[in-house]
Amino acid sequence: MAEEAAVSEAAFSLQSITITDEAKDDYQYEEVSADDEISLHEDDEDLSKALQNVQEQTENARVLALQSVLTSKKSVSETPQAMDDFFCNFLVRLGMSRTLDCFQTEWYELIERGLLTVEAAGLVPDVYTRNQQLEAENVSLKKDLENYKHSVNKKEEALLKMQRERDFHRMHHNRVVQEKNRLISDMKRLKAHYASYEPVLKQLSEKYQNSLTQKMLTSLERDKAMGQVTGLQAALESLESGYNKQIPETKVGHDCTRKKGFEGPTQKALREARQQKFHVVASSSCGPDDDAEKKKSRRDLKDSEFPVDAEGIPYLEQAKEHTQPLKSGQYQLSSILKVHDFAVSCLAVHPQKKIVLSGGDDRLWKTWGFPDGNILLTGEGHTDWLSGCCFRPSGTQLVTSSGDTTVRIWDLSRRGCILTLRGHSRAVRGCSWHSCGDFVASASTDGTSKIWDVNSERCRYTLRGHEDSVNSIEFLPFSSTVLTSSADKTLSLWDVRTGLRVYTFQGHVHSCNHATFNKKGDTIASCDSSGVMKLWDMRKLLPVVSIDAGPHPANQVSFHRSGGLVALASSEGSVKVLCLAVGQLSILRGPGVEVRCVRFHSQDYLLSAGADGRVCIWTWAQ
Repeated sequence: MAEEAAVSEAAFSLQSITITDEAKDDYQYEEVSADDEISLHEDDEDLSKALQNVQEQTENARVLALQSVLTSKKSVSETPQAMDDFFCNFLVRLGMSRTLDCFQTEWYELIERGLLTVEAAGLVPDVYTRNQQLEAENVSLKKDLENYKHSVNKKEEALLKMQRERDFHRMHHNRVVQEKNRLISDMKRLKAHYASYEPVLKQLSEKYQNSLTQKMLTSLERDKAMGQVTGLQAALESLESGYNKQIPETKVGHDCTRKKGFEGPTQKALREARQQKFHVVASSSCGPDDDAEKKKSRRDLKDSEFPVDAEGIPYLEQAKEHTQPLKSGQYQLSSILKVHDFAVSCLAVHPQKKIVLSGGDDRLWKTWGFPDGNILLTGEGHTDWLSGCCFRPSGTQLVTSSGDTTVRIWDLSRRGCILTLRGHSRAVRGCSWHSCGDFVASASTDGTSKIWDVNSERCRYTLRGHEDSVNSIEFLPFSSTVLTSSADKTLSLWDVRTGLRVYTFQGHVHSCNHATFNKKGDTIASCDSSGVMKLWDMRKLLPVVSIDAGPHPANQVSFHRSGGLVALASSEGSVKVLCLAVGQLSILRGPGVEVRCVRFHSQDYLLSAGADGRVCIWTWAQ
């Protein structure tokens, strides 16, 4: 440790000198005389005085030593820098190493020769050193001043820009406020103007609804009277001819045939007028315009006659057989069938055979056996998702509607599309086949519904009146009435013979997704996007039951053939069944995905299809 301390001390010293005991210096020591102040006088031999004098002298020596130390520190701190050190530091600072080497070599040679001494070189004046420090500080301050000026200029530019933007936004705000005030005043004026017309509009609306109701009732009475007259004429003719004519029974699912013996006076007059028009056109000259008129007349001649509302429903006897209330029990999940790859959007049941028709988002329709699920036929041709499907009452054909704005009619025996009906401008949401088999109805998101004549292959009427998308459409069996549900929160009854709306049901507060008739045709069930289901009386034209099955949307409703059960397809992944006899709502939970459609099959089965492409079969268990 001692050696390391000696090495470190030598490293920081300019010259190391070793002092020995034999060394002698030139210092001359002075001899202390006996008469010095420290010596005691002979007369003064008192011990106490001697001690006091010694203490005073010691104190004085200590004060003198302290003063000398302070003086030495001050002199060291105030000693100016030597000239050679100044030049060395100056050259080092400038990086002039070769000049520094030359200076040191020549400086130490002159000192060794004795031509130059450190004292003769002198010291750097304090004023010069201070001037250099002040000059350096002045340069630094000038740089700071330039930086501050540059920052101030930038801040001034930013301030001017913000002031201009503030003025622009202030002017824009004032203009917006003026426009707002003007719009508010216009709205107030329009509200006041509308309020003045509101009582009149309400009165006219009530008169219009009353007129439509009276018109519908009058039409029903007229059709009933015409049916009675036709029956009486047929009976009279049979009595006059001398034999009793038997009225054929109409079987379930067969086409409604019209025979000349049962033709009413209105239908007979229309047929005769068309035949006469055809003969007149055929006997006229054959020019270009005449050819077009002749072609049009021939096409019109193919148009089917709209059926007269029957006095009684041919299915009524069958419906009465199933009006007996079901025995106590509930539906249970019996099987799940994977039918489509994507969501199933519609279901239909064959009128005669155990065959089910389904359509989905995979653009295909499929017929499969019930209940095994074996695929019988697959139809492709639509370019977008299928929204609706329905069998023809005879069971030989089917109709489908799609998001590609078309309606297609397919023949099961030919296994292909035989007719494509185009006319809607947007996606078609549903379709329905009339019980006579000559007419097809379609509903579209363009806000219209269309009545298509299958025989003449053209649109007979376009039903306009809804303010939003028409989501479903269905014929009242054996009548000229069609039911539509719309996103404008209303249901409407239409007379397809005139293309006019007969009545509007109002009561839903959200978009109506679906509506349907029961087997008897005296009750309507509807559902909306908030999960509310309503039952309407066709005779009173009023709602009789309202069930809140929400908050999830209800997609479709279906009546059991007995009319005592109503099934609801819910987006929460369940099927809700309402028993009208006891007012009980039961919930059937299946795979848990959104249920798109629901349909009763025969007496004891219920079908439901969801967004996963599977169909659930529920069986009534006591």
